[in-house]
Amino acid sequence: MFYKEERLALFIDGANLYAAARSLGFDIDYKRLRDGFAGEGRLVRAFYYTALVEDQEYSPIRPLVDWLDYNGYTMVTKPTKEFTDASGRRKIKGNMDIELAIDVMEMADHVDHILLFSGDGDFRRLVEAVQRKGVRFSVVSTVRSQPPMVADELRRQADNFIELQELAPFIARAHHHREQAPSHHDHQSGPTMYDPDDRG
Repeated sequence: MFYKEERLALFIDGANLYAAARSLGFDIDYKRLRDGFAGEGRLVRAFYYTALVEDQEYSPIRPLVDWLDYNGYTMVTKPTKEFTDASGRRKIKGNMDIELAIDVMEMADHVDHILLFSGDGDFRRLVEAVQRKGVRFSVVSTVRSQPPMVADELRRQADNFIELQELAPFIARAHHHREQAPSHHDHQSGPTMYDPDDRG
């Protein structure tokens, strides 16, 4: 799935990946995630996208955003928009799809392989456009949640689909893992993080 000399870029839809990991019962260790993929090829850039509620006294995501910023991630944030829907309920909107799509198109000229951490079917056309430039495209999400977090059309369009649950032993925060992972995963002997033949 990976070639040692290929240039990789990671694009993480923060809210989507968080929801997928929570649905599988684990939290993500972003240092392990970045280091793991850096070992698979030449990691050029790791982007993380999230909307931030600006006027909150304390945003629970702020410590994560700051940590990622200092630890090798390119942060792309924007303030959320608050609006009132037709039935008078206050809603918060913070969609980062356009920002992510523009960055993917710009980076496509500088990398060989893009990994998108999102299951959003709206990205299918983006995947197709990037593939036409000769770039390989992998999608990281899950079909193991109820309901599945990845759109079928996105999964079909991608060159590779990486099941998030199979990455869990390599990217989960150990002390937050709810199910006890088999101990042989703790001391992984193989050099690669993801073995496509190791489907449980």
